[in-house]
Amino acid sequence: MKEPIPHWPGQLIDLPEKQQVYVRSAPGSGTETAFFVHGLAGSATNWTDLMDLLKGVAAGHAIDLPGAGFSPAPPDGDYSVVAHTRAVAASIERIAGGPVHLFGNSLGGAVSVRVAATRPDLVRSLTLISPALPDLFPRYGPARVAISALPVIGEWTFARLCALPPERRLKATLELCYADATGVHPERFREAVEELRRRDGLPYGGTAMLCSARGIVAEYFRRGEENLWRLAAKVAAPTLVIHGRHDRLVHPRMAARAARTFPRVRLVLLPSAGHVAQMEDPETVAREALRLIGESAVRTASRGRRGR
Repeated sequence: MKEPIPHWPGQLIDLPEKQQVYVRSAPGSGTETAFFVHGLAGSATNWTDLMDLLKGVAAGHAIDLPGAGFSPAPPDGDYSVVAHTRAVAASIERIAGGPVHLFGNSLGGAVSVRVAATRPDLVRSLTLISPALPDLFPRYGPARVAISALPVIGEWTFARLCALPPERRLKATLELCYADATGVHPERFREAVEELRRRDGLPYGGTAMLCSARGIVAEYFRRGEENLWRLAAKVAAPTLVIHGRHDRLVHPRMAARAARTFPRVRLVLLPSAGHVAQMEDPETVAREALRLIGESAVRTASRGRRGR
């Protein structure tokens, strides 16, 4: 088994309203910029391998969402998808100052859809990996998240989970997210256990997890023009949707709905992946993303020539 590369270094950056987020960055030799948003219980390190594979074309920046990874809790205590969207948009403005190739997985996919729909000036292309878009018939995993996010029940459930050894909790998470968790490198597992122990010691760790889960559940019941599927239909950026056929969290049938909803979309189903294809099969995800980035660059250059 090939030794994994080290995680990219990062730093805290200042955002409006006295908020800070931690962003890991990989230098790129190309002229493009990519920005990555992780899912629930994840962090910027979920994108380490994909950032490495894209660095020949794009400099990469991966955010720890507020309260996740090394990002502190938001000053206002707001962990909603809308609040995460504000943080991502502000981070893109602070780091890139212009449109980026935006990537989102799971919760990060929902956030990225909202960014692309409400701030089209910041998104050149959109790549979604098993995005957590509303599903009226969710699989067991999301249904369990919804129940666990309820007031009182959520706190009780989280307290019981924290009583379990980190290794056991992480193994259960990997088995839920990966099609085949035995493919996780032992060093990556060790790093993740250490990170989970660190998170357990943070006073806001449980709150961040619970409230972010409640934020996803709230999006499932949002109606009107702010519904995520309504917003998806307004996304102007070319979009790539990647789903793993063995996803136990987001049903692959949602990929078909995404293909019908996004105006400019290409769908890729990976036969051997689960919920986190960027970690399970980064080479294939990178190949598909590079195709989208290349097509976007051609369109941008063409528009520039027509404008002269």
